[in-house]
Order: sequence, then C-alpha cells, then structure tokens
Amino acid sequence: MAELWTLDRIEAEVCAIRSGMLAAERQRLGCWAGLPETWRDSGRNLLHYLAMRRRDLRSLQEQLAARGLSSLGRAEAQALASVEAVLDVVHRLRGTVFQREREDLPAIGFARGRDLLRAHTRALLGPEPPGRDVRIMVTMPADAADDYGLVRDLLASGMDCMRINAAHDDARAWDAMLRHLERARRATGRPCRVLMDIAGPKLRTGPIEGGAPVVHWRPPRDEYGRVLRPARIWLTPREAPEVPPEPAAAVLPVARDWLSRLEDDDVVKLFDARDSMRELTVAGRRRGGVWADSQQTAYVVPGTALHLTRGRSRGVAEVGDLPSPPQAIELDAGDTLIVTRALEPGRPAVRGKRGDVLQPACVALTLPGVFDDVQPGEAIWLDDGAIGGVIRTVAADRLEVEITRAKPGGARLAADKGVNLPDSRLRLPALTDKDREDLRFIGGRADLVGYSFVRTESDVAELQAHLAASSGRGTGLVLKIETRTAFERLPGLLLAAMGSPAAGVMIARGDLAVECGYERLAEVQEEMLWMAEASHTPVIWATQVLERLAKTGIPSRAEITDAAMAERAECVMLNKGPFIVDAVRVLDDILRRMQAHQHKKSAMLRELKLAERFFQACAA
Repeated sequence: MAELWTLDRIEAEVCAIRSGMLAAERQRLGCWAGLPETWRDSGRNLLHYLAMRRRDLRSLQEQLAARGLSSLGRAEAQALASVEAVLDVVHRLRGTVFQREREDLPAIGFARGRDLLRAHTRALLGPEPPGRDVRIMVTMPADAADDYGLVRDLLASGMDCMRINAAHDDARAWDAMLRHLERARRATGRPCRVLMDIAGPKLRTGPIEGGAPVVHWRPPRDEYGRVLRPARIWLTPREAPEVPPEPAAAVLPVARDWLSRLEDDDVVKLFDARDSMRELTVAGRRRGGVWADSQQTAYVVPGTALHLTRGRSRGVAEVGDLPSPPQAIELDAGDTLIVTRALEPGRPAVRGKRGDVLQPACVALTLPGVFDDVQPGEAIWLDDGAIGGVIRTVAADRLEVEITRAKPGGARLAADKGVNLPDSRLRLPALTDKDREDLRFIGGRADLVGYSFVRTESDVAELQAHLAASSGRGTGLVLKIETRTAFERLPGLLLAAMGSPAAGVMIARGDLAVECGYERLAEVQEEMLWMAEASHTPVIWATQVLERLAKTGIPSRAEITDAAMAERAECVMLNKGPFIVDAVRVLDDILRRMQAHQHKKSAMLRELKLAERFFQACAA
C-alpha cells in the first residue's frame, strides 16, 4: 500500500463521494419522488449507491482499513449513512463535529435499510418460516397436477413458494396444482405463496425433419453377450392401433385379420432392414394387441413382411406406417449452419460420398422478427449455450452462421432448443399473445408473476398496466434477469418495478451465463446482489441449485457449497426432479445452518466450536 493518507485527504475524498450522492438524489428527483411511499427511500438509496460506485474506492478502502476505520464494503442497504458515519469518525479524530446541511433529507439509516428489505421481502414472499429467513421456491413438475401427495410433501418439507411455469402444461394442469396446494395448506397449516412465470418471447430452434421411419429393438444382455430377457414387441391392428398396456421395446402395426390368427407360441419370421432373418415368438394376447418376444436385435421398416408358419397354413402381413423419429443436426466447429426466417423443417447437412458438404445444415427460428435486428459479426448461442457460433452474413430470409464452439466430436442440435443472441439489440415484444392469454388465468390466482426476458423499463410499465387493468392489481412482480440487456439496465428496471405493490428480482443464472459469458457469471451475480440490496429488493437465487440431488438423489460437493452461498438471497429456487422432496429437505437444513453464520456479505461471527476446541486442546 502507498504511504498513509492524511485525515484531510481522507475527509476530502469522502466528502466528494457524499456530494456526488446528494447531487444524484437531486438531479434524479423524478426517479424516486413519485414512487409509492413504501419504495421511496429504497429508490433514493439506490441512487446514492450508484453514485458512490461510479468511483474507484479501492485506495480509499485500504486507507480506511489501515487506520482501523469502518470501510464502505457493507454500504449497500444504507449507502449515504455509511459514508456519513465515516465522515463523522474522521471529524471526531480531528476534534471537530460533522454536520449535515439543513436542506438535505436524512440518510436512510442502518436499521432503516435492514427493515425495508425485510418488509419488501415479506410483502413479496410472505412471512419468514420459523427458524429460517430465506424462503424456498419449488418449480412444479407436470406430475403435480395429478399427485396431491407430492404437493403436500413439498409443503411439509419446507416449500414456501410454489412456482408454476406457464411455458409448460396448460390451464387445466395449473388449476389442479393450485387446488392441490390449497388442500395441502389446510392439511399442514403452512402458508405458501404462488409464483407463475409467463413464458415471454423465448427464441428457439424450429422443427427438424424426422429421421427414417425405422424401429429398433435389442434384448438386454450380460457382459458375455447372453440374452437376459427377450425384447417385448407389441403387435397392434394398423386400422385402430392401441397403446401397449406395458412398456414395449417396439410397436408394430399390422393387419387386424392377420393378427387375429396368432396363437400362443406361434413363430413369426422376418427379414429386417439389414436383410438378417429374425424370429418373434407370440407370448400372449391382450386387449388391443398381441405380445411377442424376440431374442435377437432387429431394425424394422414399413413394409417389412411378417411370415407366420404353423403346420400347413401360412400367413403373411406387412408392417404398416411407422413414426419418423425426431432427428438432430450434427454440428462441429468450423461447420456452416443456415438459419432460415421461414418456419420450415430444418435438416442435417447433405454430404457426398467422401463426406464433403454438398448443402449445409439448416434450421429455422421461432421468432422471425430477430432477422431485422441482427448484424454480421454478432454471436449466436444454440441449445442454451452448448453450441456457439458467429453470424457471418445476414440476408432478408436467412443467416449464415459459422460454428465456433461445440464439444469434441461434435454436438447435436434438436428442435425447440433455446437460442441466445447476446450481442444483438432485439426489438421483441414485451408480452406475446400467449402471455396475455395466460395473464387472464394468473390474475387473482397467483401472488406473483415472473416476468421472463424483461429488457426495458417500458416492458415493466406494459405488464404493470396489464395487471392493473385486470384482477391482478395486487400481484407482485418478479423481474427475471435473463439477458445481457436486462443486466445492463438493471438499476432502471428496479426503479420501474418499484411501482408495483411488491417486487423482486430473479438471478436466472442459466441464460445469464450464456448471455454474459460463463467466465463473467460470478461477477454478474455479485453486481446483481449489490444492486438488489441497495434497492432493498428481495432476490430469488435460481438455476441448477441442488440439481443433481433433485435428479439423482445424490448431490455433488460443489452444489452443496452453492446452496450454502444462496443464504445471501431472500429466496432459493429448486427445479423439478424425481428426488425434489429430498432436495427441499436438504436445502432447508443447509439454510438453517448457514443462517447463524452469514447474512448477505456480513459474517455474523457466531462463536465457533472449532475455536473452542483449539483452546481446550492447548490447555490439556
């Protein structure tokens, strides 16, 4: 560190910071003075904090620490009060008294900042659960519409907010989930808020041509290649096919008349697509079809002849139409991908006999309006960041993209996968027609609405007007920060959201990592936490929290640490999985343990048993 500053220099630096904060308050009067009373001080404090962070404070921080003075590292919730506290101490060291100008409004004090955040959190997410300040939000799987027990177990295990994603399922399923929650509330006596996300203008890949209509089965084998059990094949009338009553390795539609002749233990022979002779043994008749067993691997296409031989009688049937399986596009670094405006089925690259590309792969985008906004040289990310590319040329009806990043050996791009254009300034509608339809259901049914892909302050105003005109007037607003544009405009978005009766912000780390770059995610996450605390806005920490535990039942070490760090937010969101109830219980335990150690960035300095054991060992 450089030589120690004089108290005069420290005072001058801190006074300059304070002057900038007061100037921002006066010059941006329209940003906070017209806010509802419950948010007015929060708007002022956000402006104070933004003015303070316009400066590089690192040298000042070192000088304050060297003199044993309070630093400004915990100034978020009460920025001006923190600066004035430092000034007051510096004045006392000099034997003078710090006095505020009479015309200045009083600073938001330390207790006031803490109380405002707590009040705003309660308004949005409800009262704190006993023994835990951080709430737990859980995304509902489709099964929750038909499984009351799942909803009850989630609530009993610690869920404080049910999240329903309107991008999935339908109004019937959502209604069933809400009815299950109401029943579970009565059964457990636990409160629980409801957040419903509107899908927003999510950019996705369009449909892709189906692959060859072929079914493939392979009986399971042991390590020596011996068949453990036969593959079960469901034969069903092609005139009126029936779904197999149990899981089947393959379904073959055949003529009803031929099917009616089959008897137990009959042998059916066929030559599959590789011209290999295969046999099926009839294993039993069920309503709607016949089961047959196969000891061999086979590839079957439409028109394959099935030969029945029993004594002198012979019968032949052809396999009917088979569905074309979903196809994916293989992409590797250096490949060209044509992105089309017309929403027509995409296809893989057409290659010559030597593997040379005759026609590059192509795929459509679900929102053709983006073609008017993108420019050559801008980045494009496909499949939620799994495949990266650069737009090389832009035409009215197509983009030419050079793939620059894919996993070794190539990646597969399927239909309906997320697409991100982080460098592009997209002029997408704030609310889609589907969003407006879904908001009619949400109004009066949900406590909070999650605003997906919000970008600008006018987007916020549009949704607020829509809610005010419907029965959703008292609905809380959660800004889902999923794009680089939203992150860069976060202060303005927070001020706009303060016009709602309750507001919060969700750190959607999945899309943010793609939009801002994985290497910047930790930095972006920190900045969002600072802005939210400065505006006394509750934070929902989302994406991949305890994901492996929820999906497999066994957590990774890293995700346990991540869940512990989520104590810095006001709410943590879990996504669906077969072991989601276990994940809620584990998260509840982690948050209760961490609460005694951490609040936001501040270590609580609770007594440590580790320290006590050390001194006991020294005394022994």
